[in-house]
Amino acid sequence: MPQDYKAAVKWYRLAAEQGNASAQFNLGLRYDNGQGVPQDYKEAVKWYRLAAEQGLAPAQSNLGLMYDNGEGVPQDYIIAYMWYNLAAANGSENAPNNRDTVAKKMTQFDLAKAQAMSSACFAKEYHDCGF
Repeated sequence: MPQDYKAAVKWYRLAAEQGNASAQFNLGLRYDNGQGVPQDYKEAVKWYRLAAEQGLAPAQSNLGLMYDNGEGVPQDYIIAYMWYNLAAANGSENAPNNRDTVAKKMTQFDLAKAQAMSSACFAKEYHDCGF
């Protein structure tokens, strides 16, 4: 049975605008992959960030990936590491490997900064997290 992405986007948007983190994440996925909407990485980042700020690990991991690849945001390994690290702490399966891979691209100074940002972001309940 083919998926009706346009209908899904409609319903995800309604729930996302009410603050539902899962809907925000799923709406981000639709924009990230161009399913039911034109592909738009900036819009994907917007929705991932809203869900990530609510502590949703898959959104945190995908936000890390967007910064890692420079999709919708300037490429920034420090912020990518921070989001991967938070996602890993919240149970994301892919985040630890992604975090360790991005760490290999970073200097020791940048790694220390990213770890400090992770701690600060966690303490602030994922708001105002270094971007």
